[in-house]
Amino acid sequence: MTGGVAIVTGAGSGIGRAVATALAAEGWRLVLAGRRREALEETAAGLAGPSLVLPTDVADPEGVAALFDRTIAHFGRLDLLFNNAGTGAPPVPIDELPLEDWRRAVDANLTGVFLCMREAFRVMKRQVPKGGRIINNGSISAHTPRPHSAPYTATKHGVLGLTKSGALDGRAHGIAVGQIDIGNVASDMTSRMATGVLQANGTVAPEPVMALDNVARSVVHMASLPLDANVLSLTVMASTMPYVGRG
Repeated sequence: MTGGVAIVTGAGSGIGRAVATALAAEGWRLVLAGRRREALEETAAGLAGPSLVLPTDVADPEGVAALFDRTIAHFGRLDLLFNNAGTGAPPVPIDELPLEDWRRAVDANLTGVFLCMREAFRVMKRQVPKGGRIINNGSISAHTPRPHSAPYTATKHGVLGLTKSGALDGRAHGIAVGQIDIGNVASDMTSRMATGVLQANGTVAPEPVMALDNVARSVVHMASLPLDANVLSLTVMASTMPYVGRG
């Protein structure tokens, strides 16, 4: 599948921008969603093909519904959703975590994924020809946590459940749902890796990171498959990071 219509959330920077750029280079028409219009327009300016900029808060049900309605009004259909928008939380012990930080992570990382999946299903079940693909941005934290990561880990475990449920529910409608779990990609969110992060044994150690392009190429591969094939789960990570054997 190339040349279809794709929505990328969190498209204003980092992974979202890199994936949008890679998809556009393969002929996809892009809808760029995120909170900041200026950042989305910067992404759009670097794309090889047509795009639509739609500032959206993925935790707002009305805003998400409008995102998908405007996508269909502009491009006529939807073939791919890359559910990428999300946020971190302060790395503090669970008993020191403010409730507002918990809720902020749940709203962005879990409720936002659910809302976008719900709208994507609504569209993909009814369009002609029907079907499409959803790729959720999980994390290696969907499987193995870091210390002091309760909100992020809990929400990413929830995304894994949504992915599996979506893959099952999508079978009857030609909707393939998969997840990419990323470990230590070079971005603003991982800049602290160079100076050291808390390990499971209580030490603080720097961790290796990998280039964004590795993630972008992985998503393009997942998106390129025919709908009768699905990458349910793909882990792409810096080869020497402490994930396998963590703890």
